[in-house]
Amino acid sequence: MSTLLDRPFLKMNGLGNEILVLDLRAGGGPVTADEARALARGRDTRFDQLMALHPGRGGADAFMRIYNADGSEVSACGNGTRCVAWALMRESGRGEALLETAAGPLACSAGDAPDQITVDMGAPRFGWTDIPLAEEFADTRAIELQVGPIDAPLIHSPSVANVGNPHAIFWVDDLNVVDLRRVGPMLENHPIFPERANISLAKVTSKSALTLKVWERGAGLTLACGTAACAAAVSAARTRRTGRDVVVTLPGGPLRIVWREGDDHILMTGPATLEHEGVIRADMLPVAA
Repeated sequence: MSTLLDRPFLKMNGLGNEILVLDLRAGGGPVTADEARALARGRDTRFDQLMALHPGRGGADAFMRIYNADGSEVSACGNGTRCVAWALMRESGRGEALLETAAGPLACSAGDAPDQITVDMGAPRFGWTDIPLAEEFADTRAIELQVGPIDAPLIHSPSVANVGNPHAIFWVDDLNVVDLRRVGPMLENHPIFPERANISLAKVTSKSALTLKVWERGAGLTLACGTAACAAAVSAARTRRTGRDVVVTLPGGPLRIVWREGDDHILMTGPATLEHEGVIRADMLPVAA
């Protein structure tokens, strides 16, 4: 019998990015790939990312494990982290929460509006081994990668960064220059990315604004991806396209990203929305679980 049976969950979203928060602090888990895929297909539990909460250590409110809809486990999810923080703050009545993750601790705080949450996403990494890339690039502000004819590529020279997971950002004047649903899987699985990568098309609209379209590793074309917004914002500032305080607008809506001076930490602020609550039933799980 699955250890997830009868465990409580919250179905939430962050700018349309579907999030399932599964509370395993009283026991249960880890979530298997088969269980994650089954829950992702469920009517009541459908998700882009599953955030499984386990008992925290060292003062953290919870330890968080993150799963994509294809069952793969990842280290970071910005929209999901906001949802988890909202849930923990509702539970505790406090305006802050500390989460422990595989990528390190994440400090979260309530924003000015009831549904607004700010997450300190930590400092980005730009070294080619940190992203990681399969070969050395001295300057990761633009690497050699393109789609289309060699002499006239449709997109090329993406910036790459790691914000808890790998990201490649292609700078474009038109977000529809390529069909991201078609080229996204190819780029996600390109040999240059040994751990696969999130792929974004980014258009700079002002010194303080970007628009973004994202193919998310393990999830596909998405309405919003918080870590992609962070990666695009810091890469835009790093390439002098923008300043360090920008609004990144995704199909699901805007996120404010501040790349703080001094410690280089990224502060991401945006909404978290509760859709419904429930408990895991046997019919939601794989037959063999």
